[in-house]
Amino acid sequence: MSRRRQADRRPTHPDSRYNSPVVSRLINTIMWRGKKSTAQKIVYGAFALLSEKANKGDPLEVLTRALENVKPRVEVKSRRVGGATYQIPVEVTSERQIALALRWFVRLADGRKGVSLSRALADEIFDAFNGQGAAVKKREDVHKMAQANRAFAHLRW
Repeated sequence: MSRRRQADRRPTHPDSRYNSPVVSRLINTIMWRGKKSTAQKIVYGAFALLSEKANKGDPLEVLTRALENVKPRVEVKSRRVGGATYQIPVEVTSERQIALALRWFVRLADGRKGVSLSRALADEIFDAFNGQGAAVKKREDVHKMAQANRAFAHLRW
């Protein structure tokens, strides 16, 4: 790791359709090999499906509630102490919470075979909105791991 100063965080510009930086981050998470227009088609297609599922509701509100249900509060980090490696529970910053939740949405949607990525992403977000689905299970697993290793919390530094 570099011993120089930490890099400055650049602000995320909001997307053009919903004027939301979270949607822009979702588009950037899906983007592969610089194909931003393809990623935008996927996300906006998923939002169209979400608005149908939520009975003409605002897909941005559905995404916000789904993010709240998926964002992890604590996670474990490996720390080497005296020749042994311990999993130490640490609190997650708000920026990393959003990044992890969006990454889990995209990975788990990509793992759903037989449907388009737009439909899979819409299904994953809607399941998280309802408090179920693979992304919520992933968060619960991360929390269980941190809970199981809370005896090593004194090694945090």
